[in-house]
Amino acid sequence: MTDEEAVRQALADKDIFSVLIERYETKLMRYLTRLGVSLQEDREDLLQNAFIKAYKNLNSFDQTLTFSSWIYRITHNEAMSFFRARRARPQVILDKEGQSLITELRDEESDSTNLSELRLSHEHIERAFSQLTPQERDVLTLRFFEDRSYAEMSDILQVPTGTVSTLLYRAKRALRAVLPESLSS
Repeated sequence: MTDEEAVRQALADKDIFSVLIERYETKLMRYLTRLGVSLQEDREDLLQNAFIKAYKNLNSFDQTLTFSSWIYRITHNEAMSFFRARRARPQVILDKEGQSLITELRDEESDSTNLSELRLSHEHIERAFSQLTPQERDVLTLRFFEDRSYAEMSDILQVPTGTVSTLLYRAKRALRAVLPESLSS
């Protein structure tokens, strides 16, 4: 059953919504971790709130969009509200998949910092990531850690697709700029 079929069936039978919860629970928990929600209890609360909001607003789900983008947007918004309410700065948490981002940065490298010769630990990457703006972290996280397409990123971040490309370019440039700095810290 596709996500969209599950949404249609969940409108008639609320128990079907559990299929969507099972399908997205682990992915969204990982996403919240990567966004910087460090405590398990907070991630669980945010995820529960996101699923409740999704269920309550299932009737307003635009069937021309993907459910995946929609539930990620709701989860993203819950996390941003959480950070605003706590006036907290997210703690950046990266895993081994961060190497795809570093590989791309190295492939694009053309200035004198020569990232290709750097050996970056997770600590260096996390330190560099923490120096980025929330918008820069969000776009890099969605693209390189959640493997979202530009269209999905557009839906989640609620910006035009062309803006996603610009944001991604600027975020990669900002990360390249702070990586050498994070190595000397």
